[in-house]
Amino acid sequence: MYARILGLAAFAACLAMPVFAAVALSDAAGSYTISPGASSIRFTIGKAGGGGLDGAFARFKGTIRIDNSDVGRSAVNLTIYPESVGTGQNRIDAFLRSDAVFDTANSPEIQFRSTSVKRTSDTTALVTGQLTARGKTFAEKFTAELGGLKGGTIKFHVTGKVLRSRYGMDVGTPIYSNVVNFDMTLTGRRG
Repeated sequence: MYARILGLAAFAACLAMPVFAAVALSDAAGSYTISPGASSIRFTIGKAGGGGLDGAFARFKGTIRIDNSDVGRSAVNLTIYPESVGTGQNRIDAFLRSDAVFDTANSPEIQFRSTSVKRTSDTTALVTGQLTARGKTFAEKFTAELGGLKGGTIKFHVTGKVLRSRYGMDVGTPIYSNVVNFDMTLTGRRG
């Protein structure tokens, strides 16, 4: 009877533990290709008086490499195709693609290349890198949180803030915020 109760208690304790808590760095080590179908790159821009702009990019590609012996040597490379921007409003999407914002005719890609990865907890890291948009490059920081590892698939929740004026996209300020909030789910397949 006591063995059965202890067994049930141990099983319940395992269920209560987050999935990622059991992931060791050595288990996550390797190279991953970001799967756009299982990932999302969303953004929001606030507006004075409320509201604002919410959108997402439908096309992007990238890789994640996790170094087992030195997390600092891990790397993230991401390419976003801004012509794939979507807000649910065709007029706004066309404006965002124009030379007033993304200038997709002359700048078809936005690129992020990490320069450092610093582990901040068992499941989080601060990823610093070079973001290039419209021919301008600046250092940016993003927080990545491990969401799980299962069957060769890894998932991260990534957040960060970027000042759009640095990249020549400050049209509409100060009515629309200069700060772009990114909220991403990046899912990668090992291999």
